Amino acid sequence: MVDVRYDIAFQLYPYAPVEAQTMPAQRHPVVIVGGGPIGMALALDLGRKGTPVLVLDDHDGVGQGSRAICFAKRTLEIANRLGAGQRMIDKGVVWNVGKVFHGDDRVFQFDLQPEDGHRCPAFINLQQPYFEKFLVDEIRAAQEQGAPIEIRGRNALTGMDQRGDHVLLDVDTPDGPYQIEAEWLIACDGARSPIRDMMGLSFDGRVFEDNFLIADVHMTADFPTERWFWFEPPFKDAGQSALLHKQPDDIWRIDFQLGWDIDREKELHPDNIRARVDAMLGEGAEYTLEWTSIYTFQCRRMQEFRHDRVIFAGDSAHQVSPFGARGANSGVQDADNLAWKLDYVLRGLAPETLLDSYSEERAVAADENILNSTRATDFLTPKSEISKVFRNAVLELARDHAFARPLVNSGRLSVPCVYDGLSLNGPDMLDGPARTRVGAPAVDAKLGDAYLLDRLSDGFTLLCIDTAAPDLDNVEGVPIAHLELTGKGSPYLTERYLGDADSAVYLIRPDQHIVARWATATADDVTAAMRTALGKGTA
Repeated sequence: MVDVRYDIAFQLYPYAPVEAQTMPAQRHPVVIVGGGPIGMALALDLGRKGTPVLVLDDHDGVGQGSRAICFAKRTLEIANRLGAGQRMIDKGVVWNVGKVFHGDDRVFQFDLQPEDGHRCPAFINLQQPYFEKFLVDEIRAAQEQGAPIEIRGRNALTGMDQRGDHVLLDVDTPDGPYQIEAEWLIACDGARSPIRDMMGLSFDGRVFEDNFLIADVHMTADFPTERWFWFEPPFKDAGQSALLHKQPDDIWRIDFQLGWDIDREKELHPDNIRARVDAMLGEGAEYTLEWTSIYTFQCRRMQEFRHDRVIFAGDSAHQVSPFGARGANSGVQDADNLAWKLDYVLRGLAPETLLDSYSEERAVAADENILNSTRATDFLTPKSEISKVFRNAVLELARDHAFARPLVNSGRLSVPCVYDGLSLNGPDMLDGPARTRVGAPAVDAKLGDAYLLDRLSDGFTLLCIDTAAPDLDNVEGVPIAHLELTGKGSPYLTERYLGDADSAVYLIRPDQHIVARWATATADDVTAAMRTALGKGTA
């Protein structure tokens, strides 16, 4: 029998018996275990490409509570490509400004997106249940258009066995167990990954000795739509730090840092939570508690994300502290990286070894996120008296001196990883802007009434600016779309892609990372870079 571990906010895929439960094990090209934001983003991406995918989830919808709430610009750009981004932006609370306080004093404020010319904002606040619901809604729309995606709720993985060219899966349901086969099994089953445990794989890193109380509070308030963070907050019993964020539906997210040695049951008692919230908001504030939780965070990752026919993504592969909103955002980028590679391998357009580059690239991203999260945590919770003196001195200097502000660390907010120097990169033969160098994600740019990222294809794209594209529409059966633009009259395109160059050619991957760039390029140049990007070498 499938255990129900949490309450459901939206029932999105109710249990229904399927014929496979009474048949010998059926083979599926891709089985994803875990219906969270990473699993659903990956399923939607694969299905839209035409690759059959089955999602198994041990519940029939998304759990209650805000959980991940900050979704970054790159995540929204990926969601736009998948068709769900605009609904997320419309529902979400858009914010760019953050303020940092020390006690009663405001230290400084920052703007995450001070420039124009991007379709997506720097961040939105949106409760995770909505994020998942909008992905599933888009999956339903894609299914109606023929996308080969199936979701089975209340189907729990209970066992697995790798068998050469497939993985045999034991699945339990309200009607009993059955078996299926997966050519590729993708573990999106969270930080406590049962698949990782079944395989006996390590999950190494640091467990931080601290606890944080989350409270979702429903209230009408005139606070600005900004991120407010306090070091040593002035509110009674607020702990070492506090955070206030606005969410949709008049829900406000409040985090309190409680310390390590706590009585969890006592701290979660509504009267004690209300006492802390009253101290922050002021006596007489009218609100209701919608959802509360206490978490202890960790910064850990697996050594490798691919283990033969089993691939790990999101929190099952790596886990970070919540400061900087790097968990869900990084996980969605995992899905973005993996989908096109898995699709090409299954179609026979790339060697199976291309999947090793998923682990290579996303492990670098995980290490970057863990480093930033660890530094943020160490700044928030100094481990010695001298560390606290240093931290407070930095906060004091930051009030009046801009040079000290980059040293203040209340969570370096999520940005996409640049795959500098990694194996799928081609040549960088353009003296162009650093932000669009090889390995970087393509930067959006307003083009009249349109935006650049919306005009890139779902496959490989040759972006040619003020130069003709070489006569090449595919490499070994992999199509290449051409996008020819002029920098004249487009200051955003000129600034972000040309710099001082007169012309440019960019080869861009399906996940919108830049493979190679040149001032001008021949068909041979592009062919060699494409072979590299497909894991075939340059010969």
